Amino acid sequence: MNSLVELVRPDLRHMRPYRSARFEDGCVRLNANESPWRPPGDASGPGLNRYPEPRPLRLTAGLARHYGVPTGQLLVTRGSSEAIDVVIRTFCRAGTDEVVVCPPTFGMYETYAQIQGAPLRRIPLRRELGYLPDIGAILAQWTAQTRVVFVCSPNNPTGNSVPAAAIDALATGLAGRGVVVVDAAYIEFAAEDPTPGLLARHDNVLVLRTLSKAMALAGVRCGALLGPAAIIPLLGCVLPPYTFATVCAEAVERCLEPGHAAEWQRRIGLLQAERGRLAATLGRLPAVRRVWPSEANFLLLEVGDPQAFLAAARARDVLLRDFSWDPALPGAIRVTIGDPAENDRLLQALV
Repeated sequence: MNSLVELVRPDLRHMRPYRSARFEDGCVRLNANESPWRPPGDASGPGLNRYPEPRPLRLTAGLARHYGVPTGQLLVTRGSSEAIDVVIRTFCRAGTDEVVVCPPTFGMYETYAQIQGAPLRRIPLRRELGYLPDIGAILAQWTAQTRVVFVCSPNNPTGNSVPAAAIDALATGLAGRGVVVVDAAYIEFAAEDPTPGLLARHDNVLVLRTLSKAMALAGVRCGALLGPAAIIPLLGCVLPPYTFATVCAEAVERCLEPGHAAEWQRRIGLLQAERGRLAATLGRLPAVRRVWPSEANFLLLEVGDPQAFLAAARARDVLLRDFSWDPALPGAIRVTIGDPAENDRLLQALV
């Protein structure tokens, strides 16, 4: 048995997934209690009066090609946020199995753990090392009840990437004992993507991907959970059928067409260039004490007066994200990288 499968909740390991109505091309569908007529204005391919596939097989194949994995190693989710929920519910029994988070990081890890009733263990990032995880502390504090650790790389909201060697050390140290979830929501904006190698080297690593950032599909809510083929069906058992809407699948499939690849790369390159321009310009402002290095599509600033900084931007109708409430992020403001005109508007508000 795959060591990751052994960490799945015992009550789920042999669970029989819900059996949906069969769908076959060319057949009259009188087995799913659907309406035989399309709704007004419906221009979708199969018709919105029909349920989508229980699992979007064509979309799965397209995303697998996009991310360079076999189809059996990918589960489509509604954004990578749903994948966080799926992982926690698959591996953690309420009140028993722990989740490790490394703040300051994406808050949804804690939220979904709390919803599941999974105990939380917080092991802070090391600010003095540029907000890197303390691998030694994670391994030292791991117990027989600990199941999952989330590593966000590039990390939200700090923007820094975690070296692949550090994740390798964590996965090796937790082999047979724990699941390392690498949240790679912002990896397209980084200098390199270590996740294919991590998946190849370790059978206890799962990777979260999203099309909300680099692929400009935040309104569609499409993500993917990548991992060993032995675990994907069990993760899928946690999801109900028909979760991915027909129109959303069609929108993603259009964006994944090969003819768009050059445009995606052009946009990523432009955002990386704008990230550098903003970092340099903002770093010269008297109000800004520090610009943290970033490999994401945002910058984390440390400013002297966060509320005045926010107010100056808001006066020009620019919204920024306040993180100064977090003791681990003193004076912190997160700035998303916009297009050149949007970034100029921000700079005009602050200069």
